[in-house]
Amino acid sequence: MEIVEKPRIGVVGGGSWATAIAKMLTENNGHINWFMRNIESIKAFKVLKHNPRYLCGVDFDIDKISFSDDLDWVIMNSDVIVFAIPSAFLQNVVTPRLQVSLKDKIIVSAIKGMIPDENLLIGEFFHQKYEVPLGQIVIISGPCHAEEIALERLSYLTFSSENLRVARAVAQLFECFYVKTTISDDIYGAEYAAVLKNVFAIASGICHGLRYGDNFQAVLVANAIQEMERFVNAVHPIQRDIKFSAYLGDLLVTAYSQFSRNRTFGTMIGKGYSVKSAQMEMLMVAEGYFGVKGIHEINQQYKVHMPITEAVYNILYERISPTMEIRLLTDELR
Repeated sequence: MEIVEKPRIGVVGGGSWATAIAKMLTENNGHINWFMRNIESIKAFKVLKHNPRYLCGVDFDIDKISFSDDLDWVIMNSDVIVFAIPSAFLQNVVTPRLQVSLKDKIIVSAIKGMIPDENLLIGEFFHQKYEVPLGQIVIISGPCHAEEIALERLSYLTFSSENLRVARAVAQLFECFYVKTTISDDIYGAEYAAVLKNVFAIASGICHGLRYGDNFQAVLVANAIQEMERFVNAVHPIQRDIKFSAYLGDLLVTAYSQFSRNRTFGTMIGKGYSVKSAQMEMLMVAEGYFGVKGIHEINQQYKVHMPITEAVYNILYERISPTMEIRLLTDELR
C-alpha cells in the first residue's frame, strides 16, 4: 500500500505530544483532522487558538484544523492516522467496532509504551487485534521531547516500518525547518527500545532522587544501553546498530532531560513518594510504569540478564525500598 500524494491526516490525542505532532504536521500540510475526547478542550482551543492544557505557547491556524470528539469521523475522513495517547488508554479509545475502518489506513504510532496486561507493542495491537498489515504501520521514535518541538529547537525523528516507502512518505509529512527525519525497517526494535528507555529513565530518576551523582548516572546509562541491546536482540534478532539515535539517542534524552516525565516520576519515587501519590501529582502519564511490568513478564520467556529493569520492577510493583534495591543494583553494574 502506498500513501496518496496529498493524504488526509488525522491526529488522535489531546496531550503535549499530540499537540507537538499537530504543530509539525500543520507546518507543511494544508489541513489535519484532530480527535480530542474532551469537547470542552476543543471549544477552548478554538477560542484561544492553542491547546488550553498543554504547550500553551504554541499558537495554531485554526482554519487548518477540523476538530472532532467523534473518532469514527476522524478515521473515516483521514488516510493517515497518528495515534498519540497513553498506551493504557488506547483500548478504551480504539474499540472493535473500528476494525473495518482501520484496515485500509496508514496507522502511525507515536505511543511509546505497551498495552497493559496483554504485553502487546502498539504495532502488534493494531496488527493482531485490527488486522492492519504491518506494512501499513509506522512507528515514530525520538530522541524528541514535545517541549522542544514547541520551542522549534532542531530535533530528529525516526520512522520505522516493514514498508520503507510508507515510512519515507510518512516521514516527509513531518519534515520542517526544525525537524529532520530518517527511516528504518526495525519496527520491533524501535518499539521495544521506546518502552525500555522509559524504564531506564525511571531508574535514572530514582537514583537522582536518592542523590546519586553524575558519575553513577553515566555508569547506569552505559549499562542500560547494553541491557537494551541484549533484550531487543533476543526478542527480534536482526542486524541493528544500538548506537543509532532511535535507540541510544532516545535513551539519553529520556534519562537526562528536564522534560522527561519518566525521569520525573522516578525522582519522586526516589524521594519517598508512593507510586500512587507520584501518579496523582503528575499531570502526564509515565509510560515506563506500565512498560516495566510488560518487559518483566515477556522476559520470563527469554531470560535476558536485565538487572536495571528488574530493579525498577521490584521498586514499583514489589514495593521494595528504593534505597535497598539500588544499593543491590550497584553491585551488578560495570
